[in-house]
Amino acid sequence: MKIFIVEDDSIISKKIKEHLEKWGYEGAVVQDFQNVLSEMIAFDPQLVLMDISLPFFNGYYWCGEIRKVSKMPIIFISSASDNLNIVRAVEMGADDYITKPFDLEVLMAKIQAILRRTYDFSGTSNLMEHRGLIFNVNNFTISMEDKTAELTKNEAKIFQKLLENRGEIIKRDELMMTLWESDSFVDDSALYTNVNRLRKKLDQMGLEHFITTKKGEGYIIEG
Repeated sequence: MKIFIVEDDSIISKKIKEHLEKWGYEGAVVQDFQNVLSEMIAFDPQLVLMDISLPFFNGYYWCGEIRKVSKMPIIFISSASDNLNIVRAVEMGADDYITKPFDLEVLMAKIQAILRRTYDFSGTSNLMEHRGLIFNVNNFTISMEDKTAELTKNEAKIFQKLLENRGEIIKRDELMMTLWESDSFVDDSALYTNVNRLRKKLDQMGLEHFITTKKGEGYIIEG
């Protein structure tokens, strides 16, 4: 299990990270407070610890951004103990709220409890990002700023295959195998139709030419 720490107090973040690692968790502390979402997606955690007071944008803002693309648990950690901040955190999508100063063992107990009840039934998070677009592999959604679109199962399979191999041409036969586990007895038009529908959804989000056709070879998402 991986936990992403969004905290600008280096002493607190270091203590939390070290304590997580003692319990066998992998922790990472945000480095660029202007690009919290991108760093989080690259790390692909199962839970986020979020302070409210942060450089550039506060924790409420980043909680809202995360909630646009993921339902992963978020625990707020803040010195603000008033009910207004607690209520606002919950309204923004927080799963729990811990006030500073706090006991590391209490924090660990809350983390473990949330992870147990979350991932016993919903599995781990899986987000992919490229050129500002976020793809949620679990629920087949793509998001770009305030725009979101749902993909069909086949569109999602194609998109995941291309994203996982961005910068490389994926041949038609390989995509056919990805979709139907066979490149036989399936009309070429079926693959074309799925790719075309996927492109239209990307176009509507302002991402024209996100997928490029290489004539006689296949498809590619440029790196």
